[in-house]
Amino acid sequence: MNERLKTLTTWLNDENVDVAFINSKENVYYLSNFYTDPHERLMGIFVFKQSEPLFVLPAMEVNQLKREGWKHEIVGYSDHENPWELIRTIIESRKLDFVNTVTLEKEILSYGRSEALLNLFPDAKVISVEDKLNEMRVVKNESEIEVIKRATEMADYGVQVGVEALTEGITEMEVLAKIEFELKKKGIREMSFSTMVLFGEKSGDPHGNPGDRKLKAGDMVLFDLGVVLDGYCSDITRTVAFKSITEEQREIYDTVLKAQMASLEASKPGTRIGDLDIAARDVITEAGYGEYFPHRIGHGMGINVHEFPSMSHLNDGTLKEGMVYTIEPGIYLPDVGGVRIEDDVLITKDGYETLTKFPKELQIID
Repeated sequence: MNERLKTLTTWLNDENVDVAFINSKENVYYLSNFYTDPHERLMGIFVFKQSEPLFVLPAMEVNQLKREGWKHEIVGYSDHENPWELIRTIIESRKLDFVNTVTLEKEILSYGRSEALLNLFPDAKVISVEDKLNEMRVVKNESEIEVIKRATEMADYGVQVGVEALTEGITEMEVLAKIEFELKKKGIREMSFSTMVLFGEKSGDPHGNPGDRKLKAGDMVLFDLGVVLDGYCSDITRTVAFKSITEEQREIYDTVLKAQMASLEASKPGTRIGDLDIAARDVITEAGYGEYFPHRIGHGMGINVHEFPSMSHLNDGTLKEGMVYTIEPGIYLPDVGGVRIEDDVLITKDGYETLTKFPKELQIID
């Protein structure tokens, strides 16, 4: 049994929980090193307090699972079989003691699958496993950090490609296509979220949708992108000016950069997580733009591009060595334009390391 499964099994025994069912493809990957998207089909890992783990997945994926080193029992089912009946047969054959408590991903497991699971253990109490898995995943080990660093290098490259593609009259989607094409040539199969390239007034929408808007002189250009590399994500935002910039645009940019640096400088082990948000928000509020910074300062990052912890001002948790998260303040003026600057950050023994390296100083692209 690998160390992560051992840790979860120890927790089950310590908490007197009989069975865990892990269903999300990200947590399945974390526990098994096997990543796949089963679409609508059932996939998951049963972890037992006093029995070996059981992996259930479509039969077409079984060989891949074995190649990744899974050594325990497998339920591989065809599209013509009911996997829950196969699972029931195996669980009954193990002659488990009475199951009092089951733990599952309450935020992820569908209602229908919850019903099917509880039909296997009809008298069991249900508790959430998310807090334990978040605790396990929030501090990255050296191999995870190395993969994330390589993913951030690819994110930097994506922004570089985007900046170099800027010419008057090009559309947002054309720039986006160039970015993703060049990343594909580097071996990147998947972006960690839908790439954003936003021109001019569209940069004033924090989660705007790229389209056929053409680039013109005086536009601010916002890039927000990330890649998935060996199961781990990156996430970067940079904003540049095209041809020229107004004093208001420059003031907004300088304010966002100052806010980001304030948050970064507070990043060290033991700092209250919410204080990072407050540090940036104070800078933006004092500059008169507080109402135009509508989101938290950042989020945890790893197998998911958005994962625990949420870096809002309400978070009383503390930073720990090995945590990876984003710092991404922004100012967005509706129908005018906006600026966001985002970096991926690693907490080190004595402070922090910024993993995304593309320059943050204001660039006016000719």
